[in-house]
Amino acid sequence: MNKLKRRVLVAGTFDLIHAGHIYLINEASKLGDVYVVVATDSNREIFSGERPIIPQEQRLEIIKNLKNVKDARLGRSDNDTLKTVEEIKPDIILLGPDQRYSSDILKEGLEKKGLNHIEVRRLETYYDKYELHSSRLIKQKIIEKYKDNTSENCENGR
Repeated sequence: MNKLKRRVLVAGTFDLIHAGHIYLINEASKLGDVYVVVATDSNREIFSGERPIIPQEQRLEIIKNLKNVKDARLGRSDNDTLKTVEEIKPDIILLGPDQRYSSDILKEGLEKKGLNHIEVRRLETYYDKYELHSSRLIKQKIIEKYKDNTSENCENGR
């Protein structure tokens, strides 16, 4: 008898895809089929105060085409996380090691909705094999490089 694979939900902005994102998705795939929710531009701005570099439709297309992603969708415009969970029907929600989302608050919300059968886990290992292992660090490097090039051009009279 063919046992159905578990559904594993991961979510994030996925701006400037990097090795840490791939690591999260690959680790999730060890637990079952991976379903990804990509944050909308507006929800990311509300949450962090800044819009992503890469527009939401482009980020979604990239995620949909990654190995080990069974399906991906944009988050809801009303940012109702638990409604999205109800729609996807995951067995496991895997939070990234640096996601600010509280697993306790998530568990409480799931319980209130009668979804306490969903296991909430946080990936404990942080993938930092490379210097530029986060979108924030990549953005910082781009800014530094731009400033260096600008100051060099000013010094050379350009």
